[in-house]
Amino acid sequence: MRIGIDMGGTKIEAAALDDRGTLHGRRRVPTPKGDYSATVEAIAGLVAGLEAEFGVRAPVGVGIPGTLSPATGLIKNANSTWLIGRPFDRDLGARLGRPVRLSNDANCFALSEAVDGAAAGASVVFGVILGTGVGGGLVVDGRVLVGRNAIAGEWGHNPLPWPRDEERPGPLCYCGKRGCLETFLSGPGLARDHGGGIEPEEVVARADAGDAAAVAAFERYEDRLARGVAHVVNIVDPDIIVLGGGLSNIERLGPGVERRLSAHVFSDRVDTRVIRSKHGDSSGVRGAAWLWPS
Repeated sequence: MRIGIDMGGTKIEAAALDDRGTLHGRRRVPTPKGDYSATVEAIAGLVAGLEAEFGVRAPVGVGIPGTLSPATGLIKNANSTWLIGRPFDRDLGARLGRPVRLSNDANCFALSEAVDGAAAGASVVFGVILGTGVGGGLVVDGRVLVGRNAIAGEWGHNPLPWPRDEERPGPLCYCGKRGCLETFLSGPGLARDHGGGIEPEEVVARADAGDAAAVAAFERYEDRLARGVAHVVNIVDPDIIVLGGGLSNIERLGPGVERRLSAHVFSDRVDTRVIRSKHGDSSGVRGAAWLWPS
């Protein structure tokens, strides 16, 4: 048995999986926003509850919206800002009385889909998160590629490739730069490009109904996603790109991006598949559990 923790901005979810990937139990609690000590205690409580339920002491993996800095051993780049600058893995490990493994939530998503999800059996998998933000994770031969600076896969903070005149200099990103992929490909980015005032899900619904403005906005979105993914293919050349996050629920998005790749990838033929995740919202917590190999 192994336990995965997915720490989100609004909830913390825990799941117990066996070595075959069968889910045996899950629990969730609201995220104690802004309270570091309460966050550690919330996770400890979830672990204790699952272990008591199944009578085990299990290895624990945690996916967070940030990463552990190799330079300092402290959390950096976290949307849950109260984690920044803290030795989260050490504090949580001390509270649980055992080592824990920590990884970025996009890495956990990619790992889940590579182990027993939509990309099972593929050697090189790039997982894409398209939601409130834009993230990515890279898995090679079943192992997360973290990188020297622990930022491998962070494609959302690269500039939109091959920008058109009307796309320059691009929207201001929270990172301080303009024109990041995240500003175009996040859910808020899609809604803003349509003109604002409605949620991204409504843009998609209107496009499905044939609304001209929504159709145009979605076509721009699909084209920009293809350009962004093409850069990844040109650099990493993954076997499969798996789409996750709320916008991945648009069924035609993967096939549409696949069709557009050949216009941007430096190859005579492009065989890269772009597909939806198998485990959906459960990928994060499952991938966290898989941080401990069998």
